[in-house]
Amino acid sequence: MIVVVCNPGDTADACIRSALEQTMPADDYEVIFVDDGSSDGIGERLDTIASARPNVRALHLPHTGTPMRGRNVGLAAATGDYVYFLDQGDRLERDAIARMHDRAMETDADVLIGRLVRDYGSPMAAFERSTARADVLRDKLLTLLLPQQLYRRTFLEQHELGFPVPGGLMGEQAFVMRAYLHAKSIAVLAEHVCCHLGRRPVAEDEPRAIVKELHALLDDIDTYVGEGRQRERMYAHWFRSVVLRPLLTSKFADSSVDRGMHFRVVQELVFQRFPERLDTYLPVQMRVVAAYVRTGRLDQIVLLSNSTRRAGLRSDLTEVRWDAQVLVLGLTVEVHGGDGTPDRYRADGDRLHWIPPRSIDTKRLPESVTDVTDAVERARIEVYVRHTETGLVHFLPLTQHVERVQDGRRRFRVQIKGEARLDVTSAALGEPLRPGQWEVHVRMFGGANQARSRVSRAKGPLNCLGVLAQRPRMRLVVPCWTDQGELGLVIEPRSFSESIALVSPGVSVRHLDGHLYVVLPVPYVPPSGGPPLELVLRSTGRRAREVCAPALVEAGVPGRFAGQLVAKLPVKRIMPEDDHFGPGTWLSSLRSSDGEFGLRFALEMRRGRVEVRPAAAADPERRSPMGRDTLLHRIGRRLPGARHMVRLARAGGHRYLKE
Repeated sequence: MIVVVCNPGDTADACIRSALEQTMPADDYEVIFVDDGSSDGIGERLDTIASARPNVRALHLPHTGTPMRGRNVGLAAATGDYVYFLDQGDRLERDAIARMHDRAMETDADVLIGRLVRDYGSPMAAFERSTARADVLRDKLLTLLLPQQLYRRTFLEQHELGFPVPGGLMGEQAFVMRAYLHAKSIAVLAEHVCCHLGRRPVAEDEPRAIVKELHALLDDIDTYVGEGRQRERMYAHWFRSVVLRPLLTSKFADSSVDRGMHFRVVQELVFQRFPERLDTYLPVQMRVVAAYVRTGRLDQIVLLSNSTRRAGLRSDLTEVRWDAQVLVLGLTVEVHGGDGTPDRYRADGDRLHWIPPRSIDTKRLPESVTDVTDAVERARIEVYVRHTETGLVHFLPLTQHVERVQDGRRRFRVQIKGEARLDVTSAALGEPLRPGQWEVHVRMFGGANQARSRVSRAKGPLNCLGVLAQRPRMRLVVPCWTDQGELGLVIEPRSFSESIALVSPGVSVRHLDGHLYVVLPVPYVPPSGGPPLELVLRSTGRRAREVCAPALVEAGVPGRFAGQLVAKLPVKRIMPEDDHFGPGTWLSSLRSSDGEFGLRFALEMRRGRVEVRPAAAADPERRSPMGRDTLLHRIGRRLPGARHMVRLARAGGHRYLKE
């Protein structure tokens, strides 16, 4: 295991611990730490660790500012059968090295890619399944050009594979791509998480260095991949991601001094290596940029970069229902432009064309450049769930179809309607989903753009019906929504009160005959009816007051929720007594013999009218159980032992299933 560090402070603690505390016997693996001239004392600390552990070595280099030389030095010093590269912000699962090594030996792989997860960015589609013989294109390995993989050491030495120095992101990706090209066997281990990726610093690569490295990589592709569609698709990947995409960034548009040089370097590369036939593999904006590069229209590229905003996605739930243990989601998905309006296309007979920003001169562009008909026909969506604690992602099976929606004279929009099925007993590559909170996301490819977003509920009553999944044991599963209306799923809530709190935004109130009736949905009612509960309301004004009332479980609404919790509180508008609900804002919670659990709504009484508000709006310090992930929580997840302590605290907290 090779870990390059450079002035990490205490951010490398989780990485170091995960490398040292593997379940594989210490005699069977070694850890080589390479210090890239750090000045924060990490070098001395690594020396101390190495002196106490026979399977650890610490090497020291003069500062280079890049991990490339350190990786090469570590590789030259390694003696094991396989090597694994780890960044200082990453963290391995305790059994990761053992699992990856066993699978590599089993499949005789030159390169093995263990499952990677991260707290940021788009999901990694390459881990939809495990395979012993992965194909670079079919299995989407071009989305995994990361060094955090297991490589056979003799394989790297035989083909003289190493990282370019000083190198950058392009050099790192080129190393991985060359390993893919030379490997006789590439295996993917998808069913077990191996490495949690940390955020990486953005590398500033010089355009001439990028072009030089790309020329060499394309020569290797020409050598090992025969002429045809496969080679063209590989070329198109690098054309899109390395050559054209940087031209649409704000950095390029704002850099009036450097962009002329950058443009000339790119233009020369395009004429030498990327013929026009490759444009058919590009999305429409990239085809337009490629055409402007070939015609020397730097001014138009700058205008396009300044007028292109990040696309958004609107995904509406048209149906939420349970089919036994399978949650069925009906979806209508549509890409929106940066201004929030749906993407529209110009119709020319039976062909559809992209409508560029008004400032762009497209008169000299061929019609084929703006034609998106084939892209619309191939449009698709992917629906996936993401575990908020670990970042683990699983894709869901779905059926879908594309619809053209007329929107004015010779104008059309593109929508995809689909139905996704979430089986909590088998969604994790045939295994049950782990306990905790899962977000539901959708990603759309098609037309002129691609985008992703959370799945949002349509207006109307919430479906808060929970079900009991039978595998691997009886577990409660509750669909619920964030305060922003985004769908989530909670598996094994910790208590009866928490299960109600998760769906409490579905509360309804009624003011009648001097009393306030508060009705909460209950996703699941245990055979005993649940433990005794009390609704507690606390005022937020200067005069702190508390009003309580017994909350009784009654019959629910079929298809929407299993039961409902009803509490009756006396109301008095003028000079209310201590046990009366009155004017002002009130926060809500449920009290049981096990403690008190905050609910996700507040009540506000003004001029005799009672309204429901999100609890976060009334008290910003109250954290929603369906709240968004934060930097603090991500840091907390990396603290050694934190996950184990949380699991211990939650153990035995599911008694409500039996009560």
